[in-house]
Amino acid sequence: MSFKIAIIGAGSVGFTKKLFTDLLCVPEFRDIEVALTDISQHNLDMIKAILEKIVEANGFPVKVTADTNRRRALEGAKYIISCVRVGGLEAYADDIRIPLKYGIDQCVGDTICAGGILYGQRNIPVILDFCKDIREVAAPGAKFLNYANPMAMNTWAAIEYGKVDTVGLCHGVQHGAEQIAEILGAKSVSELDYICSGINHQTWFIDLRLNGRKIEKDELIAAFEAHPVFSQQEKLRIDVLKRFGVYSTESNGHLSEYLPWYRKRPEEIARWIDMSDWIHGETGGYLRHSTETRNWFETEFPQFLASAAKPIDPAKRSNEHASHILEALETGRVYRGHFNLKNNGVISNLPADAIIESPGFVDRFGINMVSGITLPEACAATCMASINVQRMSVHAAVSGDIDLLKLAVLHDPLVGAVATPEEVWQMVDEMVVAQARWLPQYADAVPAAKERLAKSSVKTREWAGAARRNVRSIEELRAEKSALKKAV
Repeated sequence: MSFKIAIIGAGSVGFTKKLFTDLLCVPEFRDIEVALTDISQHNLDMIKAILEKIVEANGFPVKVTADTNRRRALEGAKYIISCVRVGGLEAYADDIRIPLKYGIDQCVGDTICAGGILYGQRNIPVILDFCKDIREVAAPGAKFLNYANPMAMNTWAAIEYGKVDTVGLCHGVQHGAEQIAEILGAKSVSELDYICSGINHQTWFIDLRLNGRKIEKDELIAAFEAHPVFSQQEKLRIDVLKRFGVYSTESNGHLSEYLPWYRKRPEEIARWIDMSDWIHGETGGYLRHSTETRNWFETEFPQFLASAAKPIDPAKRSNEHASHILEALETGRVYRGHFNLKNNGVISNLPADAIIESPGFVDRFGINMVSGITLPEACAATCMASINVQRMSVHAAVSGDIDLLKLAVLHDPLVGAVATPEEVWQMVDEMVVAQARWLPQYADAVPAAKERLAKSSVKTREWAGAARRNVRSIEELRAEKSALKKAV
């Protein structure tokens, strides 16, 4: 088979390498063209060198191109994959820093909460630019696979306003399933059958079967509490499991910021998180991790390049959905996964316009969702709170309505548990002014926001958060990696 795949935001070097390697694990895909595009020529040069090394080492006739001209990269593409981070780490730092001034302590801040909503405001205009290019220069009927967060908002905008065939993809379901398989003593995750449904990052394991045997709530709780690692790292998720009766796919740190109960008091945060790794609830944990990863990659690039000169092992193909979806669409080999699409009645107790994450099957006829799912009421209620925020956020991002944006942030569960309306109004003004260069739709609103900030009497504080760690230096990272190798 010979067709073109374009990857937007290909400068996300590690993730792009994984997607590329997965694609080449499909025997029929070894004559494809992969077009890389990014705003950073430096990052494009690095990832192109790595991918060409992979191609050379395996002797495949794959064509790899790299171009900062996105429209040129998308010409004739049958599939387009996006993994962009609009504003980079600079804007992301404001997503964490400014809400902390108002007492809002986020672990990740890329889905909802104050940071995730502003992240969506930066992303959605760019996503719609992608969609315009796809409609105009990509292959007829091209499919857009969005990996970029905020997943639901980006996918919602691409479908409703971009008018492009779009599916949102994430790996939270797979990671949750791996945990459950481990605590239940399965030899591999293939022994576990499950139905996960909800919305991205708030998806719920509503049915679990281990080798055909149904796993009930009490058994799952006991298995998590008996696990020497997860019992400490996933305290909040286990508490939600006890109260809701089902396990959430999302990490302890992520889940903690989507709910109004666990991060609203600084003195309570330590009770529910674990500092062994960023993902378990550390303040600004993903920002620190992303910064360290970028610094590490820049410094260690020669080693990354050298490691690319190895034969591809199809047995090590990852569980990222993209390559499996394309394989099913192109070959007819059926793939079952969990996909982000418009609900349209698939989940009976969520709105039709919401972007849900739920099971589906892929073949030559497309992605076919499993319908007739009803979430437990508590899960549906929690999802609804986020869906309402997402809907307002998308419409604000498209219209440039700063008042609607403020209402979206006000209705965010964690923000509403911590901040007053006056604080929310000022915080949004501050974030929009700080990120104005990435928010063209709010250009007319920025001068008035600056005036309000100059006159405001709402008090703030400089606060690092309840559980902050410093970014580690390259030397510290090397020392830790060396110690881990010796321990093994």
